[in-house]
Amino acid sequence: MPKQKTNRSAAKRFTKTGTGKLRRNKANHSHILTKKSPKRKRKLRQSTLVAKSDEKRVRRLLGG
Repeated sequence: MPKQKTNRSAAKRFTKTGTGKLRRNKANHSHILTKKSPKRKRKLRQSTLVAKSDEKRVRRLLGG
């Protein structure tokens, strides 16, 4: 059976942490920022972990 290919778009969006969890960036921080409060924009800069329910799908996209 051939090797599973990594989905390249997913590889650019998700990274594995040292403990094997998946890290992602938050959405809504690319445009239309004038109406968003400074506090909200500051929170959007921080990365977060992928939800437990989505982890299996993301791991498959990352090639295994």
